Amino acid sequence: MRSLTLSLSLLFVSVFAFGQDAKFTLSGHVRDAGSGEELIGANVFDPASGVGATTNLYGFYSLTLPAGNYQIEFSYLGYDTKTVEVKLTENKTLEVEVEEASVAIQEVVVSAERADRNVESVSMSKEKMAIEKIKTIPVVFGEVDLIKAIQLLPGVQTVGEGQSGFFVRGGGSDQNIILLDEAPVYNASHLLGFFSVFNADAIKDVQLYKGGIPASYGGRLSSVLDVRMKDGNAKKLSASGGIGTISSRLTVEAPIVKDKASFIVSGRRTYVDAFIPLFSSDTTLDGTKLYFYDLNLKANYRLGEKDRLFLSGYFGRDVFGSQDFRIEWGNGTGTLRWNHIFSSKLFSNITLIYSDFDYFLGSSDDVEGFKWDSKIKDYSLKFDFNYYLNPRNSIKFGYQVTRHKFQPGFARGTGDESIFNSYRLQTTNSLEHGLYVENEQELTPVLSAVYGLRLSLFQNYGAATVYQYNDEFAVVDSTHYGSGELYKTYVNLEPRVGLRLKLDDNKSVKASYNRMVQYMQLASNSQSSTPFDVWFPSSPNVKPQIADQVAVGYFQNFQNNMYEASVEVYYKKSQNAIDFKDYADLFLNKYLEGELRFGEARAYGAEFMVKKTKGRLTGWLAYTLAKSERKIKEINNGDWYSTNYDKTHDISLVTSYELNKRSTISLNFVYGTGAPTTFPTGRFVYNGEVLPVYSDRNAARMPDFHRMDISYVLRSKEKPGRKFFWDLNFSIYNLYNRHNPYTITFKEDEDKPGSTYAEKTYLFPILPSVTWNFNF
Repeated sequence: MRSLTLSLSLLFVSVFAFGQDAKFTLSGHVRDAGSGEELIGANVFDPASGVGATTNLYGFYSLTLPAGNYQIEFSYLGYDTKTVEVKLTENKTLEVEVEEASVAIQEVVVSAERADRNVESVSMSKEKMAIEKIKTIPVVFGEVDLIKAIQLLPGVQTVGEGQSGFFVRGGGSDQNIILLDEAPVYNASHLLGFFSVFNADAIKDVQLYKGGIPASYGGRLSSVLDVRMKDGNAKKLSASGGIGTISSRLTVEAPIVKDKASFIVSGRRTYVDAFIPLFSSDTTLDGTKLYFYDLNLKANYRLGEKDRLFLSGYFGRDVFGSQDFRIEWGNGTGTLRWNHIFSSKLFSNITLIYSDFDYFLGSSDDVEGFKWDSKIKDYSLKFDFNYYLNPRNSIKFGYQVTRHKFQPGFARGTGDESIFNSYRLQTTNSLEHGLYVENEQELTPVLSAVYGLRLSLFQNYGAATVYQYNDEFAVVDSTHYGSGELYKTYVNLEPRVGLRLKLDDNKSVKASYNRMVQYMQLASNSQSSTPFDVWFPSSPNVKPQIADQVAVGYFQNFQNNMYEASVEVYYKKSQNAIDFKDYADLFLNKYLEGELRFGEARAYGAEFMVKKTKGRLTGWLAYTLAKSERKIKEINNGDWYSTNYDKTHDISLVTSYELNKRSTISLNFVYGTGAPTTFPTGRFVYNGEVLPVYSDRNAARMPDFHRMDISYVLRSKEKPGRKFFWDLNFSIYNLYNRHNPYTITFKEDEDKPGSTYAEKTYLFPILPSVTWNFNF
């Protein structure tokens, strides 16, 4: 309550301080002149008064000024600045379109932020990546991968080769919420984690919050990855696509009614399975399936000057199987949004959201044949409002309710001769609520703040059976609750505060604090993203995890914002941290809660980044020094121990150089401390069988990881009137053929009885690839 009182007091003071002079509001949208796409984070600025505004997630802006004549500048990185003369004698709507910048040599934009955002913005621990930059980063098999690009940022780490999961500031992969057009994506990986589900051709905007997380977001401890799909070209028919080493893709977008309604359809599919017969005559491989696909769909319609509807969806699936075995998993999302402008100062968005993730595992053998599937489904209703009180105060408030349905597992035999009996884990239901308010305020010309509060509430309801456990985590009793009956409620306040002190035009110091609460947990038996991961809710036996994070940073730009530098230090402390006991049984276990152990966690570190945003040579150098630990009474004698994703050092170098108008060369290098693991330290004989003796949990480490990748892009010639463009992307993954161990297994040495040896498994040697891309 003290946080809420302070927030309201600051707001009221700022309202009266702003004064009551005659002022009017200029509002509207900023769009791409070529496609009609709304631009997120575009800058609207009056150079005479120094007052400005930024477009919201739907390209809407609101700028209040005293009556008068103005030269208003509209700008967005990678676009020409447009100046519009405005006579402001009443509230006015102004829709603006800006042109992409035309330069002698096509520069790659590193960041999608405005040029001075690094210093000027109140927010910290936030990254907004340009899609065009993501497309230049060399990756395995030439597959453009948003998640792989995210892993190259400071404070974001991976535990090894081929992982599409990511770990932010010492948190687990389940502590990141990944949103696609506001719908959660529960498993963002393809091919067991080697690729992500995001087709870059369908994506417009990518924002990652590592700290200082806005009050509008909740439900996870570590980060928010907010991905927005393109709306579709409202001006003309356009298409893009590519044919690569293992996949092809095609995107089509066009107006339904020019400048009023448009759509986009984007698809991608791999075809590894199509090549298997060409390289092997083994008949046992007949019928082998190994592919994934993605389908993105979106349409929008402007009902009038104040209303707009959006309908979007994503459907993706992996299929891996042979004649007698099959694994499938996939995500599906759907979002229906209604934008409404109540006035020049009040913007609203109402959203209906659907999300599901499911997997299937099956064998067709008559005797041992079985089927196993698992699902999680979400249904959400969300209200968001932006109120532009005055140029010094921008207020956001809203509410969201989500129904979670957890179906952790249903196994059954296939056929009358199967030895498997049907077994169904309990379906559970929960409601999650979030109510928030936040204000971004300019306190003085050099001091700005953003402060807010989120009230979260989580409810379990039946039908359900709740088990009671004793101190040894054995079941001693159970209670059954009827359909719709509430049996547990958690309520938490989550304050958020950020400050920015501007030292001069090129330097600033920032600080932030946020509390995050997570009511959903992940049971996983591996480091990589697999279809066997099971989500489960907080309950009477599992308290929600709570994390408090503080961060302080120094930010500076050089040479007219060509170079950006930043240093951030952070400390995060978590309550009710969860880990699994030794030899935990996670497979179809209805007493899964008894396998959990609870304690505390901490993570701290420093992040350094230098970025070059303009010119023929662009890119960044990032270094992270970090520590991530847990302390749980029943593990390692109650001592602090490293988490699975604790990496002391992490370095990434990402560069692109424009050789000329037609060609670009890109290179990236990564280095990281080996991930913690548990190795055997000895052996003993029991009943004639040799058994290993293991070290404390995560007391050993994998070898350090490093790799270099390179790519060369050749573009088609520019000709007057040309409408069809192409480029060829030649890339080499793991340029110097580094053998980074994926797993290490200890085996008996047959030549030396009584001794063992370590066998390392490697994923990727040097891998060349080529991709042909086109657009028209």
